Amino acid sequence: MKYSYVSHLYCPKCSETYSTDAEHHLCRCGSPLLVQYDLDSLKHHLKKEQLQARNPDLWRYHELLPVQDEQYKVTLGEGMSPLLPMPELGEDMNIPKLHMKDEGTIPTGSFKARGAAVGVSKAKELGVGELAMPTNGNAGAAWSLYAARASIGSTIVMPIDAPKITRNECAVSGANLYLVNGLISDAGKIVARAVERDNLYDVSTLKEPYRIEGKKTMGIEIAEQLGWEVPDVILYPTGGGVGLIGIHKALKELQALGWIDENRMPRLVAVQSEGCAPIVEAWRKGDREAPFWENSSTVAFGINVPKALGDFLVLDALYDTDGCAIAVSEDALLEEQKTAASLEGTFVCPEGAAAFSAARTLRNKGWIQESDRVVVLNTGAGIKYPDTVQIDVPTLQPHENLYDTKENEHATN
Repeated sequence: MKYSYVSHLYCPKCSETYSTDAEHHLCRCGSPLLVQYDLDSLKHHLKKEQLQARNPDLWRYHELLPVQDEQYKVTLGEGMSPLLPMPELGEDMNIPKLHMKDEGTIPTGSFKARGAAVGVSKAKELGVGELAMPTNGNAGAAWSLYAARASIGSTIVMPIDAPKITRNECAVSGANLYLVNGLISDAGKIVARAVERDNLYDVSTLKEPYRIEGKKTMGIEIAEQLGWEVPDVILYPTGGGVGLIGIHKALKELQALGWIDENRMPRLVAVQSEGCAPIVEAWRKGDREAPFWENSSTVAFGINVPKALGDFLVLDALYDTDGCAIAVSEDALLEEQKTAASLEGTFVCPEGAAAFSAARTLRNKGWIQESDRVVVLNTGAGIKYPDTVQIDVPTLQPHENLYDTKENEHATN
């Protein structure tokens, strides 16, 4: 049996096809390329029950991944993040069947490790010497660290106000790290010029076809963790939207394999911040592409993407599943971050908090029903964003007792 049943690359806009044995980025028409597998053949050679004996990581699905020779696999143990019931938060929202897919537990502390693992592995198989990318932080951290493990060079450009910890991760990996006084779209222009000048391998979002294949394993895992059933709703914090596109792609592939019900698909929800909501604006109008969002800003830095290259694929996924797009306020997502921590003991990232806040809003509006099984993607660890929590902690002197400060405050008042 083959290690991978990858077939070819194809363009979702013009249907042009390309080989997976050579470097390819965008289609000639400018569209991102997607990976196609020989699912008819795989259907006869692999049964879902065979997965049970495999390691609990994303490479358990290697037949549905694009790396053809196992020797090129680059791994730090990524994948199979927990799918946690959230009973207390669910009761607070009146969503009894609320679950969290917690991506903060995997290497580099975010779901970006999935795309990096598969993307870097395929780059190694293709003989890439150095890759380059713009990033809002976590993707650059993941790709630079995985590139180091693969002995591949990396050049990373991120906005100057990206989370400091992600900057440190890139620096300690030995990456060529640069900061830009602007947005990720500005970083992207700088990377594009460097790619053209220095012949670097461009791994910008959806400018190589393989990041999405790592991200799609979130969708396969959710199905497997639910006994090869799918939830009613999946909420995903959406910037570039690769994870949402990947989850949709994964579930379509599982339907083709007969591993999940071909007549059931979760309603997918793209969650954005009110400070950067191009997908929401496009979805409300019924458009197939999103506008550029001027002066974008949000504390949920990972979804501060004013224009996504794959916006049409995100919107297609929403329309195909009868899903929706919703924007939440900064205050609401920060409050939800505190609520999740106090009720469930989980410190979610601001992007994940936005998705929980969206679930609350959609339940209040009746779009989510009380009987729905709902999965919220927490895409990273809250500890990577320490500045999202602002607290004033009392300081005691060595001679003081616990609560003295509070009692003194009451006496003063």
